[in-house]
This record gives sequence, structure tokens and C-alpha cells, in this order.
Amino acid sequence: MLLVPAAHRLAGKESITLDDFADEPLLRYAEAAYDAFWRIDPRPDGRPAPDGPLVETHADKLEAVAGGRALALAPTGGGNSAVRRDLTAIPVAGIEPCTVVIATRAGERGHLVTAFRESARAASHRSRF
Repeated sequence: MLLVPAAHRLAGKESITLDDFADEPLLRYAEAAYDAFWRIDPRPDGRPAPDGPLVETHADKLEAVAGGRALALAPTGGGNSAVRRDLTAIPVAGIEPCTVVIATRAGERGHLVTAFRESARAASHRSRF
């Protein structure tokens, strides 16, 4: 999903492609691999993703997008709507979805591990931004 301000030119579209926002700045993240993944950097054509501001927290991410400073790619889940009225989430066609894997030690059956697995499974089904 692409997270945009509610008044953005793409808001209200049913679906978009990378070409629709290829020249718009995307938020940056401190960790290089995470940053490259969530910015699709480099792009399939080899160009770098345009730089937006560096964000450190989820709240920073939402504020930067709502303030029109950059856009952000975000995971999709069961609820395909943004968590704030000033933001809109738009499905992006043509981008491979990521896979979340939960790993624990073989045979680990403690109550905390079981609770973690159940919590992670539930969160993955209702993931929002």
C-alpha cells in the first residue's frame, strides 16, 4: 500500500503502480536494507528512489506523510484503510508482497512463546499502518 495525505493527487484511486509515484519522495529509514526494501531502491529501471525525510518511529512516519513531506510504502493487511483521517492508503499493483515469518526454537512450547505466536498471527491478519 502507498500511504499518502488525504488531499494528495493519488488519493481516491482504486489502485496505482510504481510509475504513478516514481518521482515523489519516499520516507527514508536508518537501516540500509530496511530502507532499500521499503523504498524499492533502486527502482526496476535502475534509478534511485527520491529521498524524503529520515524517520525513526511509526509516529514520525505518519506525521511526515500527513504533512506532505513524503509518501511511504506500508504493509497491507485485513483492513485496507489508514489509521488516520488525514491519510489515505492506496493498493500498489506490480509490487511483490513481502512474507512475514515467525521463527522459534524447535520444541519451544512455553506459554510466552505460544502467546507470542498467537499475537503475531492475529496482528498479521489485521495489519495496518
